[in-house]
Amino acid sequence: MPGPRAAWLRWLPAVGLVLALFAATGTRAQPEDPLEREALRTFLDQTINSAESFQDRYDAEVWLVDMSARLDRYIRDPEERLLILRQVHAAAVRASLPPELVLAVIEVESHFDRFAISRVGAQGMMQVMPFWKNEIGRADDNLTLNLTNFEYGSRILQFYLDREKGDLHRALARYNGSVGSRRYSNKVYEAWSGRWRTGPLNW
Repeated sequence: MPGPRAAWLRWLPAVGLVLALFAATGTRAQPEDPLEREALRTFLDQTINSAESFQDRYDAEVWLVDMSARLDRYIRDPEERLLILRQVHAAAVRASLPPELVLAVIEVESHFDRFAISRVGAQGMMQVMPFWKNEIGRADDNLTLNLTNFEYGSRILQFYLDREKGDLHRALARYNGSVGSRRYSNKVYEAWSGRWRTGPLNW
């Protein structure tokens, strides 16, 4: 009889190779500061130019089982849940982000609706503004594809977290386009602490 690891490896969909790492600006609007906009564009270019194909190599069965149960209220199909979780985990790890934080952002932004579109045009689970596709020369990218959306959203959050020297509240406010307010970051904190937390974060 196969062990739990073998069973999970058969159950989990293969993600395989993914090309390029992306990022985007806040989910509501582009940075007002031209220097910040240019810095973000440069970050995107450098990320893409330094990226090559990669393979999932981490062993996350325990995390996937745990998170799949938490995600059930939003995604009922177990195979879809596992695919989303693998993609989120991979995108977050590549962007040096806690996957649980990314899941909290997705919950607040779209409640895991890949076809969500905001009133200002932000798209997908992480609500990414589409103009950045043209800015970095990737006009054909489809932001309703979760794999693409998670790469964009995770990279922008990484950019702002680095820029804010690890201050989660300020980085999340920039991601949301609501600098100076904690309303959005508090929502993400509540989602993280109430549903996705697995360990401490420096809030």
